[in-house]
Parts: sequence; C-alpha cells; structure tokens
Amino acid sequence: MSFLPEIDRKRTQEAVEAILERYRMYKFLSFEDREANTTSSISDIPRSFTGTTSDQTASIAIYNVDTQAKQKAFCERVERVVKRMPRMEGFLIHERYMTNEHDYITDQHVYNHVFQPPVSEGKYSKIRWKAFYKLASNFDVLVEKTNLP
Repeated sequence: MSFLPEIDRKRTQEAVEAILERYRMYKFLSFEDREANTTSSISDIPRSFTGTTSDQTASIAIYNVDTQAKQKAFCERVERVVKRMPRMEGFLIHERYMTNEHDYITDQHVYNHVFQPPVSEGKYSKIRWKAFYKLASNFDVLVEKTNLP
C-alpha cells in the first residue's frame, strides 16, 4: 500500500496539454491592445450621480500593460520548467508542443524523425509522461484518481 495518491494520467495529460495550448496562444498570437472609445455618450443623468468616477483611458492602459505582463510571465514560467527538465524530456516537450507548427506535428513524427537516434513508441510515451508529470506538478494540475465504492 502506497501513501502517494494514484494519478489519473488521462485527465492530467489533458490539463498539461491545456497549459501548453495557452502557452502557444500567448507566445505566437499577437496581443491586441484595447483602445479608448472616442464616441461621446449623452446622458440625462449626471456622471456624479452614480457615485463612481471612470477613467476609461487609465483602465485600458492598465489592462494592456497587466495582460501583456501576465502573458509574458506565464510563457517564461513554462520555458523555465521545460529548461530544468532532463535533456530528452525537455527536447520532446519543446519539439512536440512548444512550436508554432504544433498542429502539424504528430507524436509518431517526433519519435521517428526528430529524435536522433529514433526512439520506440513505448520509450517516447515514458519520456512524455515523465515530462507531463513534472509540468503538472509545477503548475499544480495533477489529477488524482478517485476511488468510488
């Protein structure tokens, strides 16, 4: 009997792939800045009536800066985790999941053509699971199996 919880590999893999998808979105898609609305609005109710003041330009500037900083920090965190992995695990994650061509690269292509020398499918799966486990534990998305009676 082990004191460590059993990990649900499928759901953990889905969580890690979602993190890597978010990484690609932040890394390869350009951020569109919000812009201030220049059309004036006319209202019968005075602005001070609501009890709040609004500085649209400041809130947009804060959003633009904060969102870009958050996305950059997330990408750097993923890259740091992958860089600290053993060579083969980091190589696999980078070549399979962290490229702009992700949608066109298959696992089979990576283990047959990218790895030099090529590795077997079983070895590739073991390397990938170890890398996913490290990413999942770093981002706190490990999913434990639930034992329902």
